[in-house]
Amino acid sequence: MNLGKVVGTVVCSSKNDGISGARYLLIDKTNQRGEKKGDYLVALDLIGAGYNEMVLITEGSPSRETPLTVNKPFDALVVGIVDLIDENNKVIYRK
Repeated sequence: MNLGKVVGTVVCSSKNDGISGARYLLIDKTNQRGEKKGDYLVALDLIGAGYNEMVLITEGSPSRETPLTVNKPFDALVVGIVDLIDENNKVIYRK
């Protein structure tokens, strides 16, 4: 899993993913402190993440192993919204 921040949405007028009403987000990968890396990806949003929220992203073949995405052409999914990160007993990120 990777961390990222939602920086936008991606709208397609035509798509062939087999999921009605799919929502795609533009994600900028981050470090554990929420600092953006400038490394972008497009991910299917399964949980309703909002703008500038830090999210957990799964990439690659695990993205195709949810009941909704099995055998479908996905490479990245938003699977969680991060509320807090504790590193060495110190909170380094809080929503």
